[in-house]
Amino acid sequence: MPLKQVPKIIQDILCNGEPMGKIRPRGDQGLALTEHGNPVDVLKLDSDLRVPEIKEDQVLVKVVAAALNPVDAKRALGFFKDTDSSLPIVPGYDMAGVAVKVGDQVKKFKVGDEVYGDVNEKSLDLDEVDGDINEKSLDHPKQHGTLAEYTAVEERLLALKPKNLSFVEAAALPAAIETAYEGLERTRLSSGKSILVLGGARGVGSLVIQLHLAPEKLDFLKSLGADLAIDYTKENFEDLPEKFDVV
Repeated sequence: MPLKQVPKIIQDILCNGEPMGKIRPRGDQGLALTEHGNPVDVLKLDSDLRVPEIKEDQVLVKVVAAALNPVDAKRALGFFKDTDSSLPIVPGYDMAGVAVKVGDQVKKFKVGDEVYGDVNEKSLDLDEVDGDINEKSLDHPKQHGTLAEYTAVEERLLALKPKNLSFVEAAALPAAIETAYEGLERTRLSSGKSILVLGGARGVGSLVIQLHLAPEKLDFLKSLGADLAIDYTKENFEDLPEKFDVV
């Protein structure tokens, strides 16, 4: 989501009044949901959040950048209230930051490491889970997410932040690239089969193209490796003579 579309209260917390490339987290505070409704109305600043206690397999991360995804707005609206964690919650799935404490069983990370990840686990077991590829992350996700200064994350859900990515860039990746990757895995695509990517110039779509096929948006899509780029304002993909194995 472009920063200009993010409510000012979120900009203040994530950016502390600084440019996006110079984010400085503030004290123990974050955004909390105590009721469901329009995110702009129900997300409230809580300056008295408790720093999460970590388990033996978790890392306490000081959040430098957090991403917003459609699922965050849907949680606020109460779309998943039957399976969501009980209110109040601190929403947010994706983040990048610095490890400030590690559990006794953590082996891959140490204090001071720059990390990123999605704090709520998705299922990658294609034989056990059907339906929405994000469904496991919607089944009672953490009450304390990423829209706060600190968050606790299982070691297996984190990775070292690539040195050539800023915190903001790294935070924008997890949910989108997990969705793209798992979507491709579920199709069980094999050599010689074709795929039609709807919304190929957007977050998940562009990652699907890069993962599978390793602007003007049409030029951008072709630069990513797409064999055929479709301008949906001029063409209906259903009328194309080409046939696709996966959509």
